[in-house]
Amino acid sequence: MKAVEYQGAGGPEVIRVVDRPRPVAGPGEVLIRVAAAGLNRADVQQRRGVYPPPPGASVIPGLEVSGTIAELGDGVDAFGVGAEVCALLAGGGYAEYVAVPAGQVLPVPAAIPLVDAAALPEVACTVWSNLFMTAHVTAGDWVLIHGGAGGIGTMATQLVAAFGARPVVTAGSAEKLAYCRTFGAEAGINYRDEDFARRMLDISGGHGADVILDVVGAKYLDRNVRALAFGGRLVVIGLQGGAKAELDLGLLMSRRASVAGTTLRSRPIEEKARVVAEVAAHVWPLVETGTVRTAVEARYPLDRVAEAHEHFDSGRHTGKILLTM
Repeated sequence: MKAVEYQGAGGPEVIRVVDRPRPVAGPGEVLIRVAAAGLNRADVQQRRGVYPPPPGASVIPGLEVSGTIAELGDGVDAFGVGAEVCALLAGGGYAEYVAVPAGQVLPVPAAIPLVDAAALPEVACTVWSNLFMTAHVTAGDWVLIHGGAGGIGTMATQLVAAFGARPVVTAGSAEKLAYCRTFGAEAGINYRDEDFARRMLDISGGHGADVILDVVGAKYLDRNVRALAFGGRLVVIGLQGGAKAELDLGLLMSRRASVAGTTLRSRPIEEKARVVAEVAAHVWPLVETGTVRTAVEARYPLDRVAEAHEHFDSGRHTGKILLTM
């Protein structure tokens, strides 16, 4: 099969399309003939050499795919050969075939094209697990979402609004903020020329953010804590702005606030299966009714994967970028 590998660490120039042996479905797994794979920041960080795959995972990048089931492993009876599915992966998505635990596989939602379904699993599972399973977002909460114009940001905004909470996003331009509003953002903050902590307090009438979903990390830590409401919850899921920062514990304690750091990729299979089951129960019905929609900006064939990464690295993109097989 055709697959992608990184020959060293660096920019898109290290990407190669190579021939790899076709995997087989082991016990409890399904083999998916891939129609499309989602491009995520984790793939870029892996390419740069700062986010290696967890032990036992494929070195082929790609954390989400859509496609059709080509083979069932022993003990799998939840799907049939030929079924259209999408899946959450620990790696291996940038390939024509991938084997994945059956508990991480979802049916393609009604009315979503098979290719576009590749834009859903990673962002839906990331957002649901962090905002609803970890931070327990409830109706009426003010939720600050950093990186609002990206794949995670657009999904987070829609789910927060769908469950009666109040999404506020940050983005780097007026155009991106306008884009975020089409997904239900109640307000937007341009992080390039506004202090998001002060603006969050202004927007919420002095209340602050009950929950913050942060992809930046160290660079934003102090301001995130200052933006929190009493009892607020900060969930850090990315380190684009560094991994180490000084935390004012007195301020955190005075707000009776909490900070959680999570990753999805390295969680045990059983945990991922629980997340996927909750997404199927709570998110998929919203996708099927159109309350939550995909945000696909561009689709690139596999042989143009380096160009897709260049597009992502430019910072100009909004929503999701897909690779098609």
